[in-house]
Formats: sequence, structure tokens, C-alpha cells
Amino acid sequence: MTIESGAPVVVGVDGSASALDAVRVAAREAEYRQRPLRIVHAFIWPLMNTPLGPVPGGPADGGLRNQAERYVDEAMAEAAKVAPEVRVTGAVVDGAATPVLLDESRDAALVVLGHRGLGGFAGLLIGSVTVQVSARAQSPVLVVRGEPRADGPVVVGVDGSDLSTEAVGFAFEEASRRGAPLVAVHAWLYPTPVGPGEILPLVYDVEAFGDEEERVLAESLAGWSERYPDVPVQRRLVRGSPARALVEESKTAQLVVVGAYGRGALTGLLLGSVSHAVLHHAHSPLAIVRRQRTADGS
Repeated sequence: MTIESGAPVVVGVDGSASALDAVRVAAREAEYRQRPLRIVHAFIWPLMNTPLGPVPGGPADGGLRNQAERYVDEAMAEAAKVAPEVRVTGAVVDGAATPVLLDESRDAALVVLGHRGLGGFAGLLIGSVTVQVSARAQSPVLVVRGEPRADGPVVVGVDGSDLSTEAVGFAFEEASRRGAPLVAVHAWLYPTPVGPGEILPLVYDVEAFGDEEERVLAESLAGWSERYPDVPVQRRLVRGSPARALVEESKTAQLVVVGAYGRGALTGLLLGSVSHAVLHHAHSPLAIVRRQRTADGS
């Protein structure tokens, strides 16, 4: 039976090996979620008044437009190998990659991206399009890093914020789909402000704050095990850098889940410092969860 209904899993392609890795992961995600798969190539050249067709005297299948369509066709063929029951569609959409993918995210169940593309500079750990889309998409974003694996736990970063709660829910759902255990990691170095204007103590009792952070972790997970009784849960309370703890956990994880920003994040940042660091250094695919839209679109 072909999987055809529901909001699609969207994956961006640009002809790079990283993008094809993302297509394979996206096809499996669409299969897990019982969703169709939409493959999109952002075609910027019309905005630059560049000739798009074959050059005079050249092969009939030459030119930038034909090349773009080949990128999509190749990706569709790869997706069909991985998940033959998933309905796959492809499109070449005029526009720059970031705005095209952000627009696609409005109606997507999930956006999947490779960590680097054809335009990536060799010295960068991750492509600029991936950073921008991860920070601003209206759906969760899955960034394919490292070697995707079918074993290992789903790891979620927990900090007690509202967005962390949404990340926990996303992680439980993913763990249930995959038949995987869940590892919930709450790491802290110092007391962290939970709201604007909060004054932190200059001197504090480490043991007392450790008890408080343990309470934060327990409350963040409360109720989820009842909703997902099939998911074994391990709680890990770490005194240390949250980003470092999650990157270390990613070495054996099949997926790491974080909120786009968390407790104590500065409002002017697109991504919080933890999610930004894990995006650049994780050894496994990373899901970045933003606040879910309400029924009125807010």
C-alpha cells in the first residue's frame, strides 16, 4: 500500500552527496511517520537573469534547468530504493534555498537537510542554509550529520523550558516509532535564569542546586512515560556543559533532539548556544524543535 496522505516530510537537494544522504534519511522518516515525501531543489538562477536552457550547439539536455531537474530525479530514484511504499514527489522551485525551504516548512511535518551542500566552504562545519533553516523553520528540522544508524537511543536535551517540553514530546514520539530507548540529559554548570530580570546568587549551595536540577529533569519527563509506555527511559543528570554532554551522547545515539533555544537564551539569537553547538559538532542526526504552531497559526 502506498503511503500518500498527511503533511509531507520535505527534503532539500542540491546534487551533493550530503543531500543524497539526507534523502535516504528523509525517506525512512516518511516511512516511520506514514507520510508522503516531497523533494525540493531551490533554483536561484532565474533571479540572476542567467540563461537556463541548453547552450547553442550543445546537447539538448544541457543547461541549468535540466541539471536541476536531474538533481530531483536522482533524489526521487534514491528515495524509492529506501522506502518503496512512500509516495514521492519532486519539484524545482524558483528562489534562493533558505526562503524556499522556509516556505516549504509551513506545511511540512518535518524538514530534512544535509549538513553541507555544494556551496559549502571547506572550512565550515555546517552550511549556512542549514543553520538559517534550522533556526527559522516552522516545522521541526532534522539535520543529517555523522553516520545514520538504526541502533542506539534517541537522546533529548532537557532544561525545563517550554520549548524543552516540546522537544521531550518529539523525542518520545520518535523513540516510540523507532522502537528505541530514550535518554533524557539535563546538564548544568551554574544556576540559570528562567526569566528576564531574574537575579542569580553570587554564592550558592551546589548540593541544593543539584537537587533543584534533578527536580527540573523529573518534572520535564512527568506524564510522558504514561503516554508512551513502550519507551524505556534513562535519566542523566550531568554537572557540566550541556552542549558537551549532548555531543558526547550523540556518539552512540541514532538521533539527538534539542529545542531551538532554551532556558536563559537571549531573545535576539536565532538558535540558543546549546542547539547551535550541537548542530555543529553532533556525531548523529540532530532534530531541532521550535515552538509548535497553534490552530490560529501563532
